[in-house]
Amino acid sequence: MTQLTLLARFAEEISWMARYMERADNLARLLEVNEVFARDRRGEHNWDAVIDLNADRELFEKQHGATSPSKTAYFYMLDRDNPNSIISSVRSARENARSLRPLISTEMWTHLNVFFNELQAISATPDNIPNISRFCERVRTACQAHTGITEGTFYRDQGWYFYQLGKYLERADQTTRLVDVKYHTLLPRPDDVGSILDLSQWNALLRSAAGYHAYRRVHPRGIDPIGVAEFLVLNNRFPRSVRYCIGEVSNLLSQLIYTFQLNRGDRVAEAVDVIHKRLEDTDMQSIIDYGMHEFLDAIQLDLIAVAKAMDVAYFGQVEEDDVAA
Repeated sequence: MTQLTLLARFAEEISWMARYMERADNLARLLEVNEVFARDRRGEHNWDAVIDLNADRELFEKQHGATSPSKTAYFYMLDRDNPNSIISSVRSARENARSLRPLISTEMWTHLNVFFNELQAISATPDNIPNISRFCERVRTACQAHTGITEGTFYRDQGWYFYQLGKYLERADQTTRLVDVKYHTLLPRPDDVGSILDLSQWNALLRSAAGYHAYRRVHPRGIDPIGVAEFLVLNNRFPRSVRYCIGEVSNLLSQLIYTFQLNRGDRVAEAVDVIHKRLEDTDMQSIIDYGMHEFLDAIQLDLIAVAKAMDVAYFGQVEEDDVAA
């Protein structure tokens, strides 16, 4: 009984370690690209989009009041009181890694510990932040190094599969948020659709998702907004698209169920199948006709359902219905 409890705890910590590192990586990409494309008269509006993407408006205004590029960048880079900041995400990943030291490699722990201490040593305030591009480049490099070290040193037992599940679930969620905010926040007027401003923002969106070069391989003639949305949501070969991530989640669950006999994963697989079917049974025009926001919101709710199913099936949490009974 003790072993099952420890396995459940370790599985949860491994999954969340991966999610926090993926979150830090995605946020660094978003901030870096946003800083480049916000150097115009609408710069402050573009920084507002980052707050809305992460649904942090209430927390930001409580801590910092009116928005500004410097305050927003600090809030997401080095604000220890923001649980969604880069430094908070890396701190949470490190806390999980500390508990996982018997399971993860020495190289994984050492790199993550050094990375966190490096972030801790940076002195910053809302009005005095480090260079955004250099900071984000350092974070991206460290997150990529973590991924590489994990790939090369993490033993391929159940823990590996929970790590990958966390990574792909977080990545799918982040991509839905990126595409959603483009449709609902970045453009100030309908007249801007199809303009140079609009296309530059779609360019920025691709770069935030590390998909610019991959997209141009598929669409060498230029950037088309519908093509970009389709690429990030429905492409089954780009490793950051929603469809690709959900496909990987489905494959990983199959391995846990059939290779490791974790049969309670059937309930998780059912929740994943809902998303898989939603993505497989549509095309971009149908999504646009239905409503991009409504479609992506449904995917996000489905991802929450998957996370809750994992909590019950693998992480030892009790269903709410059981608690009520």
